[in-house]
Amino acid sequence: MPAYKDEKQNTWYCLFYYRDWQGNKKKKQKRGFRTKKEALEWENNYKLTANANMDMTMGAFVEIYFRDKKGELKERSVKNKRYMIEAHILPYFKDRPMNSITPSDIIQWQNEMRTKGFAQTYLRMIQNQITALFNHASNIYGLGNNPCKKVKKMGKADADKLDFWTKDEYDKFISGMEEGDRYYTIFEVLFWTGCREGEMLALTKSDIDFARNQISISKTYYRAEGRDIITTPKTEQSARVIDIPQFLTQELKDYVDKLYGISDNERIFPIVPEAVQHKLKRECEKSGVKKIRVHDLRHSHVAYLIHQGVEPLIIKERLGHRDIKMTLNTYGHLYPNQQRKVADMLNNQKEKSLSSGNGRGTR
Repeated sequence: MPAYKDEKQNTWYCLFYYRDWQGNKKKKQKRGFRTKKEALEWENNYKLTANANMDMTMGAFVEIYFRDKKGELKERSVKNKRYMIEAHILPYFKDRPMNSITPSDIIQWQNEMRTKGFAQTYLRMIQNQITALFNHASNIYGLGNNPCKKVKKMGKADADKLDFWTKDEYDKFISGMEEGDRYYTIFEVLFWTGCREGEMLALTKSDIDFARNQISISKTYYRAEGRDIITTPKTEQSARVIDIPQFLTQELKDYVDKLYGISDNERIFPIVPEAVQHKLKRECEKSGVKKIRVHDLRHSHVAYLIHQGVEPLIIKERLGHRDIKMTLNTYGHLYPNQQRKVADMLNNQKEKSLSSGNGRGTR
């Protein structure tokens, strides 16, 4: 991959052959680089992106998309995105050139997706994948018309209804388990902190501050292709310190003290997510409480806090949400209607004003 010096202009240029996405051999020349290094870098980048001519099929572009996102997306995100794209998008658009897909095509695809019986939140997740593909094609590779921009998104970002347990339901569930064992402690952590399952499974002894009654969330755990993977939390805001009640601190201390020889950086719950899910299912059946997912214990924690009058901003910080909108969009409907309180407050203020002789009556 040579670069050449233009002695007259005292600059560098590159001259090379490459193959486009259809395999056709083409020639390219670019002049005016200050250094040989700049010329070589431009040539390399050009060859990498040359395959992404928007005449290419969506099936081919998906590979370009994941190549470009390799340094940005976590392995788990790539796996999830690939699954949704391959299961719900490529069957319809795999052989269609990117620049031939119209807003009408997107609408017809959406209508087909709506017949599948998916939850509104899952429909939105699928929509987000095809939108991401076309946004990338438009922003990076110059796709002239982004069909997703002209079509309303399908699905909903937040569920209309959340599944969660009340405190009484949780008490009934946990009372049937042996106090102090691994799963008892796991469910106590999930219900009383609202942390995510992966965050809980990544906890180490060093993450627990027994003196201050706090746990630090700085990583998350998942298992992929037979490998245990510890990575950074879901978002930057997910890294946080959660204050926990004294009784939970004691339960964690009693549990950790039984883990003889465990180092500060070993996981205190060395199991996989499926094990927690299966245990939850079995204990639901045994206790007779309604079945929920492991993630619904996070919702249960929030519902309990709301019932106790905790403000949304505190809940946002406790959950590690990016912003307050996410908290309110997800849990706002659980808050009691405050309009009557406002009306009663205004009425009381007016009555006080009238009784003190400062009122002027009503208009």
